[in-house]
Amino acid sequence: MAIVHSLSMGDIVHLNVGGTRFSTSRQTLTWIPDSFFTALLSNRIASRRDETGALFVDRDPKMFSVILNYLRTRDIDLRNADIRALRHEAEYYGITPLIKRLILCEDLTQSSCGDVLFYGYLPPPSIPLQEPAGVPPVADVSVHGRASGRPEGNTGTAGTSGQSQKPPHSRNSSLDYRVPQRSLQHSRNPSLDLRHVRNSSADMNKLFKNEVGIVFGAQASGWVDPLRVQIIKAHHNWIVIAYAHFITCYRLKDSSGWQHAFTSPHIEAIIERVAINAKMGTGAEGKMVAISYGSQVRLWSVWEEGIKTNIGTFNLNVRVEYLFFIGSQLVALSQTGKIGVWHAMSQHWQIQDVVSISSFDTAGSFLLLGCNNGSIYYIDMQKFPLRMKDNDLLVTELYRDPNLDPITAISVYLTPKTTGLCGNWIEIAYGTKSGSVRVIVQHPETVGHGPQLFQTFTVHQSSVTKVTLSEKYLVSVCSEYNHVRSWAVTRFRGMISTQPGSTPEASFKIVSLDSMDTSISYTAGNDFGPFGEQDDEQVFVQKVVPETDQLFVRLASNGKRVCVIQSVDGSVITSFCVHECEGSSRMGSRPRRFIFTGHSSGAIQMWDLTTALDPCYDAHRTRNFPGGPTPEELWKLLDQCDLSNSHCSTPCISPCPSGGSSGPRLKASNVQFLNQSQLNSEAAGPSQS
Repeated sequence: MAIVHSLSMGDIVHLNVGGTRFSTSRQTLTWIPDSFFTALLSNRIASRRDETGALFVDRDPKMFSVILNYLRTRDIDLRNADIRALRHEAEYYGITPLIKRLILCEDLTQSSCGDVLFYGYLPPPSIPLQEPAGVPPVADVSVHGRASGRPEGNTGTAGTSGQSQKPPHSRNSSLDYRVPQRSLQHSRNPSLDLRHVRNSSADMNKLFKNEVGIVFGAQASGWVDPLRVQIIKAHHNWIVIAYAHFITCYRLKDSSGWQHAFTSPHIEAIIERVAINAKMGTGAEGKMVAISYGSQVRLWSVWEEGIKTNIGTFNLNVRVEYLFFIGSQLVALSQTGKIGVWHAMSQHWQIQDVVSISSFDTAGSFLLLGCNNGSIYYIDMQKFPLRMKDNDLLVTELYRDPNLDPITAISVYLTPKTTGLCGNWIEIAYGTKSGSVRVIVQHPETVGHGPQLFQTFTVHQSSVTKVTLSEKYLVSVCSEYNHVRSWAVTRFRGMISTQPGSTPEASFKIVSLDSMDTSISYTAGNDFGPFGEQDDEQVFVQKVVPETDQLFVRLASNGKRVCVIQSVDGSVITSFCVHECEGSSRMGSRPRRFIFTGHSSGAIQMWDLTTALDPCYDAHRTRNFPGGPTPEELWKLLDQCDLSNSHCSTPCISPCPSGGSSGPRLKASNVQFLNQSQLNSEAAGPSQS
């Protein structure tokens, strides 16, 4: 909106605000110093008159009438007022006393203790130093190599050995002076800050990043905030948090809650993937943690007492795109067709070349690979030690697509009576590049003949990116803005049945707009799901825009909203993870599902998803919402993004103090989607986004 003004003479001031005439005194408009009106009437800013000689201000007349009434009476009626919009106008006019009161009114409804779903908070860690010079670097181990780990005593400072050595100069020591260390006590932004922005930490990161780029030029454009949470992974009662150059682990204890267990040394490269195995390790109580950066994989073993062992560094020879554990074996995958496996018992690292991989899934001790040649292969990890002398992972073809279409998504469902792929009833759902979704089964009558095609769905027009087969539902997602289709599955004695067969359940979208400068680890840390066990309710976690403090949790079966997660301190949610922790040893204790959110401040916040999924949980909060963000919620979220690629013919040239910092720039395809959705909204009606 364009704003033009004119200087008024005399004590009576006539205003034309958005086409509505107002008359008031100069004293009423100027009793607050350093406001918009004092600058206007002192001729410090340009102004313009309308045809009647009144000062023209291109703002909302309804909002201005409320503000003018406050200037007259120093009182305000907020019963029917939109506090957020009113504060926005008050900031424009510079009405400082009103801004303070409106900020306090907003803070009354937003507590740093969160709502009933908020479960816990882990403060940001300290940035670790590099490994001491006395610790020899672990040899780079490639094909068929072994690495001998050396135990280190953890005596309070994570990432340092028990030996009393003087630490060398750290390459991030200068950064320690620039980035203040976070205290363990949680604090919020001052409530009376006139530029109160709830994601101020993200704004500070952007400002610091821009200043670094100005000083050091293009070479600093890849700078990453060292305390910005990149990835969160969990296994049993352990979680691992990956930052740009180090990781830290926490374990859940019955009586004392979450306790710090391990912090890695400073890693020069940016960490891209992370994996944790909290059940089986090199010892009876050992837990294994792995990271990857580029083609390198680094592995540690951690014990309950805080002792850690640096197992080794391995090389896949190509960039590691997936990193995970199957039992005690670490698996690294690349879509180029390379598989790296490290076995805990044999301390053996082996690389196998296969066909280009486009999807994978695990089932028990088996790894299933969907490949670009239209075939599904599997590897039995239990036989891996027996095949070492043959230098072969025993990759076996399980099924071939009838059209030889690339397998872009795969999901395995093991019936309750099945313990592995050699059982009597195996069900596999997979999606293809052309958009087909197929279900193949192996039942008792076909044992020895391989899986048979059971059902085919051709509802997607784009490549299928995700597919999940559970006890009650079949869910598939295609690449067209995460379009989801779901079917209800009929079972007889636990086995999928054709009577009456799978019936369509829902169709919706999990729209997630991408940033133009997304980091490599962003996808791994912001996977939208679905999450949950195959015999339980599964959910999607929708992060609409890259820089936001809100997540929308939705049922995977029908897309309906479960709850909205909002950061308790207003910091940006940079990654998230859904995980079910085991119950305590106390009698009657049951497992609970949590959402772990990592933030731009380096902190971790926890949310109780079990309570949110309980039918008794305050159902009226979400029953009126179809699933994703409403138009009003989407509008607020898009305020945090740069939509400069939009083809809007009416640019905004009105100054707005509260929106001075631009958010992340969205991809042109995302902006095109928003424009198309706006044009089709009236014809198509409201849809779940």
